[in-house]
Amino acid sequence: MFTSNVRVTEPVVFVLPGDTEDTSGEYDRRMCQNLPATGLPLLELPIAGEWPMPGPLSRSRLARSLAALPDDTIVLIDGTVACGVPEIVVPHARRLRLAVLVHRPLADDPALDPAQAAELDACERETLRLTGMIVATGPWLARQLIDRHDLDPTRVYVATPGTDAAPLATGADGVSRLLCLAPMTARHGQDVLIRALSTIDELAFKCVFAGATHHDPAYVDELRWTVERLGLASRISLIQPPDDLDLVYDGADLLVLPARGGTSGLVVAEALARGIPVVATDTAGAHDALGTAPGGGVPGLLVPPNNPSALAAALLRWSLDAELRHSLRTSALARSSVLEEWDVAAGRLTDVLSRLQAAPRQPA
Repeated sequence: MFTSNVRVTEPVVFVLPGDTEDTSGEYDRRMCQNLPATGLPLLELPIAGEWPMPGPLSRSRLARSLAALPDDTIVLIDGTVACGVPEIVVPHARRLRLAVLVHRPLADDPALDPAQAAELDACERETLRLTGMIVATGPWLARQLIDRHDLDPTRVYVATPGTDAAPLATGADGVSRLLCLAPMTARHGQDVLIRALSTIDELAFKCVFAGATHHDPAYVDELRWTVERLGLASRISLIQPPDDLDLVYDGADLLVLPARGGTSGLVVAEALARGIPVVATDTAGAHDALGTAPGGGVPGLLVPPNNPSALAAALLRWSLDAELRHSLRTSALARSSVLEEWDVAAGRLTDVLSRLQAAPRQPA
């Protein structure tokens, strides 16, 4: 059991989305489970809404909830909630001790039109510049936020996700069993992977797409139709992930994440914990999770987003280059040995929040 080096004596209020089911929601959930064991008194405050662009009722709930908190309360607020509504959050920055937890830049959602993306980017910049502390879920993301929004680096901290202790994956033949594990939405790019696989005659693959299908049923129907149209039904399976994800991971030789926009690195980290190499879109989350294995190797390949040709080329390299496969697998096994479990990750977040408790409050 990990215990934080510095005890947070005041209760911390964690404001989080009330209905998030993606990997950022999983980060929040696991931190809520593990933070109390580090000695941190935690109060969860979920706020339902279509974050980061909430309706009037959700905006009102957030405003009332923040206004009800006593002065000097330590507040950790998920960036999905905070960053799109600076007019609600920023007025409390001098009264409360605010830390914004950022999983990914809001404007990186490919579902946004350019005007929406620009507006959210501006809102995020205002929120992060005017609140007390920013907590990024990885060092690559922290640097991206500093550069993107011209932030003071001394206000940006890192609290990486943890992983669960897990058995090493058995795999199939070391080459052909692919796994794509993500909610089935356009942002996660399953259609990009299907198009890439349809062009590779040299790879005798079987690919399991495991992910929640209820977020965008029309998109899932389109995926199924595309699989049938391309004659890939015997080689591609679309399934709901079982409660025991070890079953999904165990048969995988390679994890493939073709996301169009920024995503959390949790799935990458969980794969690496099982010694599974990765091919993923070049995002901050993937960079942070892949890291560098002891010995200097990198346990995965990164490709540009929304680029079936580049993804196909990476998979073809994986298929044909035995030396590359050995290198990636060796690096994945080495990386698994240094990944921290969730109790350690929660202890590091507690240490970060202790700095917020010790810091002088901004003058009124």
